[in-house]
Amino acid sequence: MTASAATRFGLVRMDPRDPTEPHRTASPLELLFDLVFVVAVSVSSKALFDVEAEGQLLDAVGGYLAVFFAIWWAWMGFTWFATSFDTNDWLYRVTTVLQMAGALVIASGAKAVILEGDITWVVIGYVVMRVGTVAQWVRVAVTNPTYRGTALRYAFGITGLQVLWLLLLWVPSGWLAPCFLVLVVLEALVPVVAERHRPTPWHPHHITERYGLFTIILLGESILASSNAIFAAIDGGEEPGPFLVIAFLGLVIVAGMWWVYFARSMHGQVTTMRSAFRFGYFHYAIFAAAGAYSAGVEVAVATAEHATHLDPVIARATLAVPVSLFVLGVWWLALRPSLAPAVNVAVVALCVVIAASVVLPASMAVIAAAMVAIVVLVERSGARAPA
Repeated sequence: MTASAATRFGLVRMDPRDPTEPHRTASPLELLFDLVFVVAVSVSSKALFDVEAEGQLLDAVGGYLAVFFAIWWAWMGFTWFATSFDTNDWLYRVTTVLQMAGALVIASGAKAVILEGDITWVVIGYVVMRVGTVAQWVRVAVTNPTYRGTALRYAFGITGLQVLWLLLLWVPSGWLAPCFLVLVVLEALVPVVAERHRPTPWHPHHITERYGLFTIILLGESILASSNAIFAAIDGGEEPGPFLVIAFLGLVIVAGMWWVYFARSMHGQVTTMRSAFRFGYFHYAIFAAAGAYSAGVEVAVATAEHATHLDPVIARATLAVPVSLFVLGVWWLALRPSLAPAVNVAVVALCVVIAASVVLPASMAVIAAAMVAIVVLVERSGARAPA
């Protein structure tokens, strides 16, 4: 960390971290931050399963994507701020804990959004998180004249949008979706406008490690959620054979998703401002797909229990579509340049096979086999990412 003189309040000046700092890794505070956010992801995934199991697929997906935006965008704002200005003093820690509190409020309201369309607590939790972000940017503006212009653009832009998010609570239900999408676009434009004034420095290895760790946590949550569902089915007196098959195939699939994500080093994807925005924003699709995977496995378990009235094709789609989108997202973002044209075509074709497997009773086995094939193709087509 760059040395900065302490003030009489035990604080340090918000100088940017060195983007070439050796051995920069995620801090214990960042790891705790991720774990708190995964609580919100877990609740969202469980609510997604509950609505999917009732057959309300479109409502479930729409609510899940909305909640996941709030989680992902606040997580991303903190992550990129931390790579630039993590001072790790007491005030930085307090504002970070404030953002964690907002994540827990989102978790408490996630089910209401997905099940009932009630956005109240998710909006309140989101605003709490973003207030913590504003406090950090204001601190940069006060203590660092070099980045004052950028920090003020962030602070004013985020603050103005939080007012609009709160006003969204009084918007008629028919206008809720379009107004929500407009606010999403405006949120995405704030960093674009602010960084054009004076770009903040980022540490490529630190950023890609943070994204990789969050991916692991999301996939791990999938394993936990699906395991709990399987244990509950067996404890309920069900024949264990089908559930053990689901557990094995689910593990093969999630291992394949992990393998594909980490098959290539990603720090080369954040070398320019344009590539950094592409990397950061495109991860919404990858993260959301990883988070939805656990709901798909739980649907598979519920189908084996005969505890859902979902059409079989739709039930299989809750698993196949997230896996296919995850792999396509990672392929588009990181794998394409390192693969031969024929291998690129094969990977995309196998993703199509994964999606199309919904018409087959043995869909989960087909997905697992396709994931193994993708891993083999990627491994045979270039050097792996460094450990």
